[in-house]
Amino acid sequence: MGRCYALLFLLMFACIGCEWRLRLTDDQSETEIAVERYDRIQSLYLTTGDFSALQQMNINYPQQTRTLIEDVLCIGHVNDPEINVKFLSFFQDTTLQALIASAEQQYANMDDINQQLSEAFQRLRELLPQIEKPVVYAQIGSLDQSVIVGNGLLGISLDKYLGSDFPLYQREEYGYTDEQLKVMTRQYIVPDCIGFYLLSLYPIPNDSKLSRFETDMHIGKVQWVVNQAMNKTFFNTLYTRNVGYFMKKNPNITVDEMLRSKRLYDLPSK
Repeated sequence: MGRCYALLFLLMFACIGCEWRLRLTDDQSETEIAVERYDRIQSLYLTTGDFSALQQMNINYPQQTRTLIEDVLCIGHVNDPEINVKFLSFFQDTTLQALIASAEQQYANMDDINQQLSEAFQRLRELLPQIEKPVVYAQIGSLDQSVIVGNGLLGISLDKYLGSDFPLYQREEYGYTDEQLKVMTRQYIVPDCIGFYLLSLYPIPNDSKLSRFETDMHIGKVQWVVNQAMNKTFFNTLYTRNVGYFMKKNPNITVDEMLRSKRLYDLPSK
């Protein structure tokens, strides 16, 4: 009889342990993010003209391809019969070919980005429990936008994160300032992703009565949340410090309430 009880106890312990591991796995899957490597298929087509790569882009990544062609590169409509030729021709420029090669070399491995995104999103979910996880993918643009957000998708333009000392960025025709170059690095990919994603969910209020300070304060609110999600101060401005001071004085104000407010100090103290 004693053996039966011991066996039953072990079985119960094993089941509980299994259930705990399953629950842990489920929780992790809710915040775990792996960047989809759309850029690799894009690169294959744009450097070799491989038709099968183009098919993969259109079949497996239709929204990403439409966004890249129509909204990022602005070279026409994805349904244009000649768009594939225009797309391929656009990237035959030697500068853009070098950009593709550099991006694919620097980002051959993105495991660190995946881990940072997952950890940041887990912290973000603690601050904003209702927030949904986006589908994150990498692409190569033409030094246009850094991060593209829309329809549950978040695209990282790797060409904008090749390092502040990347030779192409130094060219006078691009006119990048030292402040801009500072954030065109690998370490700013995840903070930018979180920031742009938050701005898509909590856009700057469309209110003509808001002052420039108040609109800048909204960016400061978003950047303060980014700092919390990253567990590191990436943005240290007058606005982020004001938000930090306000949230410390009003611990019962939720992050969602703070982000939704038009004016920070309109929020009632609780």
